[in-house]
Amino acid sequence: MEKTNNKKVTDFLINNGVIIIMFILVIYTCIASPNFLSSNNLMNILLNMSFRLVIALGISGCVITAGCDLSAGRMIGLGGCIAGTLLQKLDYSGKFALFKDMPPLNPFLALLIVICITGFFGAITGFFIAYLSVPPFIATLAMMEIVYGLDLIYTGASPLGGFTQEYTVWATGKFIGINYLIWIALIMAAITWFIYNMTRHGKYMYAIGGNPTAAEVAGVPVKTTLLLIYMKAAMFYGIAGFMLGAKSGGASVNLGLGYEMEAIAACTIGGVSVTGGRGKVSSAFIGVAVFELLKAALQFLGVNPNAQYIALGVVIFIAISLDIRKYVAKK
Repeated sequence: MEKTNNKKVTDFLINNGVIIIMFILVIYTCIASPNFLSSNNLMNILLNMSFRLVIALGISGCVITAGCDLSAGRMIGLGGCIAGTLLQKLDYSGKFALFKDMPPLNPFLALLIVICITGFFGAITGFFIAYLSVPPFIATLAMMEIVYGLDLIYTGASPLGGFTQEYTVWATGKFIGINYLIWIALIMAAITWFIYNMTRHGKYMYAIGGNPTAAEVAGVPVKTTLLLIYMKAAMFYGIAGFMLGAKSGGASVNLGLGYEMEAIAACTIGGVSVTGGRGKVSSAFIGVAVFELLKAALQFLGVNPNAQYIALGVVIFIAISLDIRKYVAKK
């Protein structure tokens, strides 16, 4: 009995090692730099988490079905650039040439256009994965290049700026003391929770991740579900691009470069299994929080900004290794 309990404790410590080490680092940072716990710093961390959480929520569905989405970063860039071209001031000297005489749209309408366009490309990716059996890694890699090329042609590879106050206020405005972007992230998390836990689509998603062949035999519409998962993920990336454009006050084709890897790693750290069939909305939240706290702690401790990438890479290695360990142990 004692050996069983010891094994459970050991497994818990190993499987959650990254999170435990993260909390130790945060505690040490709080002692070394009391300003780490200031309200301004915590709000900045939450603000940085907002759009990253939306990305992680989108990509979590792909990971739960044992897939991935390498196109996320470029989709974010596309979403941010489309929003930027539609929401520039009319008298801005560097206004996008194609819409030079067009007044800026309502931000909600621009967001809807962004969601539709990125969702369209996500549906194409999903079609190739679901109906043509192209591996997710290859299909999303191809879409990553296609979207990047289209974005370069659309913007002429030029950075965008001069956004309207109605757009940038999304990143600066607050409701009951909480930034609008944080509210958007919370709303997207609530919507995702509802989809995952209260709809057939969510049940189908977990079934496919557990065993796609068995799910198909059981009558699950595997192909349709996969297409919808990748389309929904791309729509989330578009929203994240819109949010990031508002926060940055500018946009370029490289707006979301590399964010897909961080999102996949965040999901894995939080408990979304890369082997499929397991993961929750809380998993994405925990993983994103761990990453943002790690980056903030390293900054406060004065670690070389370039060396921070090494730390993040090590965390990703450990997180994926622990996830595979859990899968092998179950087998």
